[in-house]
Amino acid sequence: MTSQPPDGLPAYRLLTGKDDAAFCRRVSDALALGYVLYGSPAATFNGIHVVVAQAVVWPSASR
Repeated sequence: MTSQPPDGLPAYRLLTGKDDAAFCRRVSDALALGYVLYGSPAATFNGIHVVVAQAVVWPSASR
């Protein structure tokens, strides 16, 4: 694994979106790139749908 995230991505990312399969795929894609989960997911309701957030970090950034 490289010490830097690929494609110029930041070491810390907060993924947010509607709680659906597309959001889950975005988190899964980040994990497949080598990111690791950081903290617990968060959820809120915006009056229409549930919005979720999950932070991910590049492993060398979490030290």
